[in-house]
Amino acid sequence: MRLVITTPTTVVVDDSDVIAVRAEDESGSFGILNGHADFLTALTVSVVSWHHTDDRRQFCAVRRGILSVTNGSEVAIATREAIPGDNLDRLEQVVLAQFSEALDAERTARTESLQLQMKAIKQIVRYLRPDRPKVFGGGS
Repeated sequence: MRLVITTPTTVVVDDSDVIAVRAEDESGSFGILNGHADFLTALTVSVVSWHHTDDRRQFCAVRRGILSVTNGSEVAIATREAIPGDNLDRLEQVVLAQFSEALDAERTARTESLQLQMKAIKQIVRYLRPDRPKVFGGGS
């Protein structure tokens, strides 16, 4: 089986001697073996792991992403950010914490942006109300 993990700028992993892949989506952890049915899912911030034919195990922290299985023999993951490694403890503790912090910062920024947009809309609505006092004087 072949595993390919890509970000917008690079191919992070391209291994063709993979016998099993483990990943995680919103419903939980799942495994993929050779011959798996075609499949498409959205990954969470998690660590993807896989076994090689020589029994080596490797890992890659992904910052969300889309996982697809094609023809039962190709697993492709497209993600914003991926950090490969051989040490699962390091990936889980350091990298996943960084990804989670970045997601929290994005949520905060998005919330602040929406609040600013709502304030602007309220100001426009208040200005356009027909019963508002005349600001520039004159007229009926």
